[in-house]
Amino acid sequence: MQALELQRGTGRAARQEGPYRVMVVDDSAVVRGLITRWLSEEADIVVVGSAGNGALALKQLVRLEPEVLILDVEMPEMDGLTALPKMLGLLPDLKVVMASTLTARNADVSLRALAAGAADYIPKPGTGREMQGAPNFRADLIARVRALGQSSRLKNGSRRRNQTSPALPAPRSGAEVTGIRVRAPQPCAAKVVLRPASRSPAHVLAIGSSTGGPQALFSVLGALKGCLELPVLVTQHMPPTFTTILAEHLHRQSGVDCHEALDGEPVLPGRVYLAPGDWHMRVQERTGRKFIQLDQEAPENFCRPSIDPMLRSLCRVYGAHVLAVILTGMGSDGYRGCQAVVEAGGNVIAQDEATSVVWGMPGVVASAGLCSAVLPLQEIAPAVRRLSVGVAA
Repeated sequence: MQALELQRGTGRAARQEGPYRVMVVDDSAVVRGLITRWLSEEADIVVVGSAGNGALALKQLVRLEPEVLILDVEMPEMDGLTALPKMLGLLPDLKVVMASTLTARNADVSLRALAAGAADYIPKPGTGREMQGAPNFRADLIARVRALGQSSRLKNGSRRRNQTSPALPAPRSGAEVTGIRVRAPQPCAAKVVLRPASRSPAHVLAIGSSTGGPQALFSVLGALKGCLELPVLVTQHMPPTFTTILAEHLHRQSGVDCHEALDGEPVLPGRVYLAPGDWHMRVQERTGRKFIQLDQEAPENFCRPSIDPMLRSLCRVYGAHVLAVILTGMGSDGYRGCQAVVEAGGNVIAQDEATSVVWGMPGVVASAGLCSAVLPLQEIAPAVRRLSVGVAA
């Protein structure tokens, strides 16, 4: 028995060094074939299996041991939402990406799946033919697989290091930022560079999030319920329809006054404004009145809505009284905006690596020395309350 367990452990260790292992679960054979072909063309990804519904996938899951699984929402016999908790029960470290067409019902199901443990979601074109003509979907899917696979391996590797030795590695230089990716990620403790907190009380709270963001937003905003006296602006990377449903979920589940932002509406204390999908959200001031401005200017950091234009606009209006929070997500959106916040005299908090689904956006600002605090998710709301009155995090 010990020899068998050793053999299994050796096999898992070897897989940690090879291509990212992916499984595709979709009731459309055409869609499964397309996604399998696209992923298989990448040298660092291997598709280890596919299935036409959740029940068939469960029969193969333990044997195949995928690291990332693309899971359709609507399937016969066993749909994605039903299969998800069963899959995570078998493979707790599995990163599941929910794939659904862009409808209100599927957006609602996808958000429920995120609350149930899915790592991410991706809106997919309705048919195989539409998918063939959607290069952005292909690129987005591949990027998510890589980011989630890398995140899983980094965390598993950190757990193995902690189990074998309590010593931390010697500090090394921060990650190199190239476009929207972070190369050569290092252990969390080596990356974080803190700056002294500004004593300026916050007059506005800005939150940026992406992969894993909905779950993190529920946590932070829910913990601020009843003591939220600042206006809160949230940019979560999401398409239209999804942001509408997310705002409803945040309002209902977190108990805060949250809605999808409207162009021209006033910015008021205690309200949460969520940037609509495909629209940048900014704040403008005229004759002492602060109001929301929505626009469809060019994407920034490949994103619309983007965190950077939101933060820049807040610095112009609120100056040193901006508090920015960067939650889990891929890429580097928010980095330049946080630079502007620090230059204006405001504060930045980032979610830590251990509690982030993907430590891309928060990792970039943390390693750049822009943060006054890098915290586990559950500690962010208390820090926001302290900084809102000018007390260090």
